[in-house]
Amino acid sequence: MKVLRAGSHRVMPWKNGGGSTTEIAVFPDGAGFDTFDWRVSMATVAADGPFSSFSDIDRTLAVLSGAGLRLTIDGRAPVSLTGADAPLAFPGDVSTHGALIDGPIVDLNVMSRRGRVGHRMTRHGRMEPLDIAMDGAVNLIVSRSDDVTLTCGQRSLRLATDDAVLISQPATVRIAPDAGREMSVFAISFMPAQSA
Repeated sequence: MKVLRAGSHRVMPWKNGGGSTTEIAVFPDGAGFDTFDWRVSMATVAADGPFSSFSDIDRTLAVLSGAGLRLTIDGRAPVSLTGADAPLAFPGDVSTHGALIDGPIVDLNVMSRRGRVGHRMTRHGRMEPLDIAMDGAVNLIVSRSDDVTLTCGQRSLRLATDDAVLISQPATVRIAPDAGREMSVFAISFMPAQSA
């Protein structure tokens, strides 16, 4: 397991220059927008506008905070995405426009290169410990809560908000909040495209 602390995440401009993104993890390490196999990032969206276009990329978006975002994705009916909704998957290379529902939001964005890597992201929120079976060749847990304990095998880690853990094999992890507190975590798995 590799721990990626919130304070070490890299902040960089959006591809279209319309804002900034906080990169949690990317593969290969240090890859740019045109060379990554997969990428996980967070961004603050403060104004309506078009999404950056990423050729041959599939992406999944989740709202972390704020009222939400109304997305118009080419070829689909408009959809509203809030913090209560499951993450939304869509192609990264079709025309996509986001309109804020009521003020700025923070989102979590997962991208993978079509034909090479597939991905899956799920949201988990609860007050009791949770076992998550992750079957990807590479897996990532992103915590949106303070004082969460992650256990994998014989190793346990304490996670704070926006900390992440990278696990380079299939694994079952146990996520546990402090007693009486609700936790919010995201589980992300990457696998070869033919297995996605």
